[in-house]
Amino acid sequence: MGSVTTISRAETDWWDDLLPPRPHPKPPASEEMLRLIAYDIADERRLRRIAKVCEGFGVRVQKSLFECWLDEDCFEEMWSLLLGEMKEAEDFLVAYPIDVRSARKRRTAGRGMIITEKRSRYVF
Repeated sequence: MGSVTTISRAETDWWDDLLPPRPHPKPPASEEMLRLIAYDIADERRLRRIAKVCEGFGVRVQKSLFECWLDEDCFEEMWSLLLGEMKEAEDFLVAYPIDVRSARKRRTAGRGMIITEKRSRYVF
């Protein structure tokens, strides 16, 4: 049985020492994509509700930007919840899908930026 964990690069890599990465022909959760969710919400109460939904699915990397590793079904669930919380006439919500290969090429600069990285560990 395997496990899939999403961690930030800021965390230590002691997992690599304990369980060295090994290739897998079709790893669990291989259909997941990185989704960048950004928003601009006019009302503070709606803003808090939108942020709470995002926190349930991903990691906040900036004030109104979340990184979420989700398969299509999970993303559709999240998107539906977000649409239920926003007012289309006043708010803005966008999701960018990024494949795993492109996600590994992300760059950051500056202090305090969090980047998530999908890692798989298999215990047999």
